[in-house]
This record gives sequence, structure tokens and C-alpha cells, in this order.
Amino acid sequence: MRAIRRTFEPDDVRDALALAAAIGLVGVSFGALAAAAGVPPALTVALSVLVFAGGSQFLLVAVLSGGGSVVAAVLGGLLLNARLLPYGLAMAPVIADRWPARLLGAHLMIDEAVAFSRARGTGKRARSAFWLSSLLLFVVWNACAVVGMAIGSAVPDTAVFGVDAAFPAALAALILPSLRRADTARVGLVAAIAALAATPVLPAGTPVLVGLVGLVAAGRFRTRVAS
Repeated sequence: MRAIRRTFEPDDVRDALALAAAIGLVGVSFGALAAAAGVPPALTVALSVLVFAGGSQFLLVAVLSGGGSVVAAVLGGLLLNARLLPYGLAMAPVIADRWPARLLGAHLMIDEAVAFSRARGTGKRARSAFWLSSLLLFVVWNACAVVGMAIGSAVPDTAVFGVDAAFPAALAALILPSLRRADTARVGLVAAIAALAATPVLPAGTPVLVGLVGLVAAGRFRTRVAS
């Protein structure tokens, strides 16, 4: 595809490799946690290849290992990935001009690849950056998930190495800069309180859905400001 056959900027290659190294560590943690939780290797590989969304994959493993239902895991994953819909609308012209390439790009599109591309504008360099980062991250994530499965199978207690904290730490690092904004901090605080309050009384996997009430706080605040 012509969308992929582009010359990559040396700086972009360097930055993409650094990003892939960080994502690889998270992929190892996912594979290790999935193995320790008793998730079949075939399902772990299928999740990484067919879903390719770290947040949803971790959520599924957490819900199932905590005794939650498949329905809760799937609903949680769908809600978590709903943010990709506006990403797709914004990124479609950047990803490719034709639909076959756009469909492939939609599958490979994750937060990191979108941010990596958007930081380089909306022209040819942005398109090359998207394909460079998304393809590299897809390969690294899947390879590292397999490595993580081997580690998780050999070491039942993955908490010994702290891999269970890798994904939450990565998410925290992503949102910390946004917490400087009052509206973002308000949403996060309300969501955290709601999810924690629901944890003792709701089945595993559903408290995170209750956390969506944080969005109501943001909506009401904006309504008051507009009026």
C-alpha cells in the first residue's frame, strides 16, 4: 500500500523505538498477568492480535480473574474503547486515502500511535509516523505479550516483580499532565470516588463502569459555565 511505503524521518524512527520499548514493558506485564490468572495462551494471543487495546485486555483479565462475568468484561472493554471512535474520525485522512488501508489503520490505531502522529501535523510526515509507530507497536506488543506469558507461567506470583503495577503506572503517567486542568481533575476525582464506593457491593468489573458518572460532573460544570 502506498500509504505505508513512505520514507521515515530518522528522528521519528528513534522516537518510535523509544516508545516501543516502553510499550513492550507493558506488553510483558499483560502476558505475565494473563498467564498467572490462568487465561489460556491461545486467548491471550488472540486478544493481543485481534483486540490490540491494552486497556481492554487488562480489564478483561482483571474482571475474569476477579470472578466477574464475560458480559461485564466485554461491556467494560467496549466502553473503554469508545474513545477510539472520535480518534478514527479525526485520523482517517491522515491514515490513508483509500478504505482498505484505513480499515487496517483503524485496527492498529491506539492512543500512543495517534499522539505520535498528531505531534507531527497532518501531512505526509504525520501519515508516515502513524504507520511507523502503529506497525512497530503492534509487533512489539504481541512479541512481548508472549514473553510475558512465559514469565507468568514460570513465576505464579507476578507481584514479586511488580509487573502488576506496570499498566496502572503507565496510565497514571499519561493522565498526570491533564490533571492540571480543573475540569479533568474534577472528572477523575468523581470517577475514582464512585468506583471505589461501588467496589464492595458490585461484581468485579462493574465498578469501573460506575466511574463513568465522572463525565456527568464535567457536563454539568460546562452547562453552568455556558449559562
